Amino acid sequence: MTTAFDTKIAVLLREDLEPWQRLNVTAFLVSGLGTHLPEVIGEPYEDADGTAYLPMFRQPVLVFQGAKDVLTAAHTRALSRGLPSAVFTADLFATGNDVDNRAAVRAVPTAGLDLVGLAVHGPRNAVDKALKGARLHP
Repeated sequence: MTTAFDTKIAVLLREDLEPWQRLNVTAFLVSGLGTHLPEVIGEPYEDADGTAYLPMFRQPVLVFQGAKDVLTAAHTRALSRGLPSAVFTADLFATGNDVDNRAAVRAVPTAGLDLVGLAVHGPRNAVDKALKGARLHP
């Protein structure tokens, strides 16, 4: 049974990332949405033996890719629409902890961020408009 959702969770990755970077960036980005937007998290899981598992997103996460300019434009549009967003910049590949990650982002003005990933959540049409020009990740 397929359920239509009024909202969308989307991750946009810069197309020139290495495979390990794509996975790492995606994991970091969606963790930001899950902690800030509790309504996107479903109920905990349990198997037939009663073993409990952590809850996950209650809806699919769509992963897109695009060139650097597509990512920059999507970031600008997401901010202008007030969409909850998480960012991952190229500088974060050189840091090793949360404190340094936040300092690296804080050190650069919004327009100067070297974005390699962006996660957004919001009404489907607003997310679609923010990600205009991006294509689904293969």
